[in-house]
Amino acid sequence: MRVGLLTGGGDVPGLNAAIRAVVKRGEGEYGHSIIGFRNGWKGVVDGASEPMTRQHIRNVLPVGGTLLGTARYHPHRADGGMDAVLATLEAERIEALICIGGDGTLHAASKVAEAGIRIVAIPKTIDNDVWGTDRSIGFDTAVTIATEAIDRIHTTAESHNRVMIVEVMGRDAGWIATTAGIAGGAELVLTPEEPFDIERIERFLKHRHRAHASFSIVVVAEGAIPAEGTAMHYETQVGKFGEIVAGAIGERLKVEIEQRTGFDTRVTVLGHVQRGGIPTPTDRILGSRFGVAAIDAVARGESNVMTALRGERVELVPLSEIAGKVKRVPEDLLAVARALA
Repeated sequence: MRVGLLTGGGDVPGLNAAIRAVVKRGEGEYGHSIIGFRNGWKGVVDGASEPMTRQHIRNVLPVGGTLLGTARYHPHRADGGMDAVLATLEAERIEALICIGGDGTLHAASKVAEAGIRIVAIPKTIDNDVWGTDRSIGFDTAVTIATEAIDRIHTTAESHNRVMIVEVMGRDAGWIATTAGIAGGAELVLTPEEPFDIERIERFLKHRHRAHASFSIVVVAEGAIPAEGTAMHYETQVGKFGEIVAGAIGERLKVEIEQRTGFDTRVTVLGHVQRGGIPTPTDRILGSRFGVAAIDAVARGESNVMTALRGERVELVPLSEIAGKVKRVPEDLLAVARALA
């Protein structure tokens, strides 16, 4: 069987572990030919493919990024995109396609599946907001990086008696902010799930600095916004591709906090640092498990499904169940972050 493989959307650590698992299991166990497409769905449209063998996957487990490259491209939104995808898959004699991606890539995968192509998807995103799975590839590494940054910022914040704002990724869900904030001992965690009141933040910081501390750490997700009707007006800043402008909410909070409290305030924007570098063992293992589960599903004739971690088990869920949904941080986890302020 000729099985296509692509990685789409933003890169994350752990993608190469999934690629490696698909190739090793597919070639070694089933005798499949794995055909990699360069740069996500754009590579399928352009016909940019290459065979993937054991030679291509040696020593890739500790390597970040993706061997196949990636792009934010959705064929169902481009003129002629879907026709080009189907034409390429027919020309390459692809019998099934494994797609590794976040919500955008997987939404495109569901559209291709509706056109009659056998699709098995693997969830990856540092935001951990793919519906239907407890964890996505890349999340653990991003939280580890963010937590280490917060740990480092603690010492300089205390030395200089400052309020330090750490902005992390998280457009629609605050998984990184919440988990890294708890792990790093942040005083305040601001997420898209709970719009904030700047006056309450002002009162909290003033009380903390009067009562028992001369510094504070505020972790904010890039998609955090003030609550309607509160004293701070802010509209999320987006770029030409709809991406949130890095540092926008962090810088605005810095100005507000300094003006309202008089405390020296600084901002650290982690940005793409969260995506890069060596994947943690947890992400290597998760990518490997998802890769094996995906190629096994292909061998069984499964289609239009996604690998998902449910508790300790890897299961398959229908792509139709996750389309258009965002997995947000549950209230009980947000409550822990609030309780530890």
